[in-house]
Amino acid sequence: MFNTLFSALENTRSSISKAFNKLKSGSMSQGEIENIEEKLLLADIGYDTVESIIEIIKKFKAGDFLFEVKKYLINELPKLHDPTVLSKKPVVVMVVGVNGTGKTTSVAKLAKMYKDMGNSVTLVAADTYRAAAVEQLKVWSKRANVDLVCNENSNEPSSVLFDGLSVSKNNNSDIVIVDTAGRLHTYKNLMSELEKMHRITMKRFPEYLIKNIITIDSLLGQNSIVQAKEFNKHVPIDGAILTKLDGTAKGGIIFSLHKEIGIPVQFIGVGEELSDFEVFDPEKYVNGLIGVESGK
Repeated sequence: MFNTLFSALENTRSSISKAFNKLKSGSMSQGEIENIEEKLLLADIGYDTVESIIEIIKKFKAGDFLFEVKKYLINELPKLHDPTVLSKKPVVVMVVGVNGTGKTTSVAKLAKMYKDMGNSVTLVAADTYRAAAVEQLKVWSKRANVDLVCNENSNEPSSVLFDGLSVSKNNNSDIVIVDTAGRLHTYKNLMSELEKMHRITMKRFPEYLIKNIITIDSLLGQNSIVQAKEFNKHVPIDGAILTKLDGTAKGGIIFSLHKEIGIPVQFIGVGEELSDFEVFDPEKYVNGLIGVESGK
């Protein structure tokens, strides 16, 4: 898995490593400092974090600063329990996000991960506004070998959600993963719809532990912070799935998500296949970000 993550961070790492490699042992010019700052900011690591990195670089010699930067960055990220280890079952995972963030694909990847761990999983196709989403989930559910509940005759997401939870309850499913419609955070009616789905689950299915996870497109960088803040106002966001990490040089967005909003990244998508998905590991992530392979 780590080799996959390390490869996915290649674009981000390449830019940062070039800046680090230009440092002269024991001293730096103002130009070198500004170059490093620029590369780190372009990677969306965040201003406060970047300033702290610069102070570390100034303090330690060229041969030592990478180790110290790595240690600092790991400590900046939250120490989370493994999100695949569930404290309670059954669980309903509502996957939310704006259009085009890889939400439906992430739903399928998440389902496969939990299924492979021995859980019974039900997918609910509650994106009633996009017919292609239902068709996608039909294909993905077969590949992941999980149950799928959909109603192509209904355009009411809450109704589909209710049906899905009813079916999963009767089948004693451990985990229900709900694909919701992609929506811009500025669409008040659609955001209210999310609130309604959350309320229905709480009131009609109180035995379910509810987890709301937002998909964050790595390509969008700091714009994702604004989106996540707005979603968090309408439903409590428990964590994030960072998608498309293999196609961007903005792999540092994780730090801003945690520092500015308190939303931890729990999973990472690193490719197109169902298996290109893994639990977020701070140390492996930082290793891949700054160019220090595992064990070094």
